[in-house]
Amino acid sequence: MMEIRIEKATTLKAKPDVSKIGFGTHFTDHMFLMDYEEGRGWHDPRIVPFHDITVSPANTTLHYGQAIFDGLKAYRRGDWVSIFRARDHVRRINVSAKILDIPEVPFDVVLDGLKQLIKLERDWIPQGEGQSLYIRPFIFADDPYLGVRVSKTYKFMIILSPVAAYYAHGFAPVKIMVEDKYVRAVRGGLGAAKTPANYAASLHAGLIAHDKGYDQVLWLDGVERKYIEEVGSMNILFKINGEIVTPELDGSILDGITRRTVLAVAKDWGVPAVERKISIDEVITAHENGTLEEVFGSGTAAVISPVGALEYKGREYVINGGGIGEFAQRMFDYIDKLHIGAVEDKFGFNEIVE
Repeated sequence: MMEIRIEKATTLKAKPDVSKIGFGTHFTDHMFLMDYEEGRGWHDPRIVPFHDITVSPANTTLHYGQAIFDGLKAYRRGDWVSIFRARDHVRRINVSAKILDIPEVPFDVVLDGLKQLIKLERDWIPQGEGQSLYIRPFIFADDPYLGVRVSKTYKFMIILSPVAAYYAHGFAPVKIMVEDKYVRAVRGGLGAAKTPANYAASLHAGLIAHDKGYDQVLWLDGVERKYIEEVGSMNILFKINGEIVTPELDGSILDGITRRTVLAVAKDWGVPAVERKISIDEVITAHENGTLEEVFGSGTAAVISPVGALEYKGREYVINGGGIGEFAQRMFDYIDKLHIGAVEDKFGFNEIVE
């Protein structure tokens, strides 16, 4: 395995009061880098002081968008430090890489580099309720070339940011607008990759939703505008007549790691959970006949996000009286304790940093 070079910062930053900063606004003292060159492969893994980078105005990513990223979190309680589901996130980076024709990163080198980086920056991990160290790995094409082609050079980086709760109002129900005009992704496209293009495609509809007083957009499939896919920053799950239902992975939505966690925990609890196609009409019918018990999102940033209302075709449907559902609350509490080692990690999700 490649040796990871470490260059420590000579001047350290003052650490912010995490309760008073927004999500992803402050960054730690160091970052991880690694380069790729055709014929040489990935090389020179290193941890260096956090700094701005320089790219050519002809940089391939700026013009054609060949880039991917991921997001995960590290948690600390005293001397106990863990990265939640680190191995699954590194594997997902390579899933995204395949879709964008980016060379896969060496799994062991990235995992080792991530753990060394977290160990070096452990004092940056906040320990308040709901707080964590957000980890952002990303890869971008680095050719200075204006021709449309797969790049021959890339940079892989990991930066870290101390964060509090993703939503300013904390663990509270959000309101979501069902989008039936605009499309984020389609089967056979980039929907299953964590790539900037998917998020750029969601911005316009998101602005419209915010103007109408909604927190996020719930996307329907791009062909029939009928089947539910995901929310802008999270997967979506429904509790209908005692069963957890979430849209199946068909190539147009992200294979969320928190989604996987919810399904695994639900199974362990003996709660029925299925992945299948579910239409917006089915959800509306379930709401009208009283079998729609809960709606909630899942994602690394917010963890669990209960949904208090859905807007569709000009009508608002209030879920569970607009409050937090019992299952969503139980799941949030359990995963929150799992993150910090307060309950037994029977699933082996925590990657302990020695």
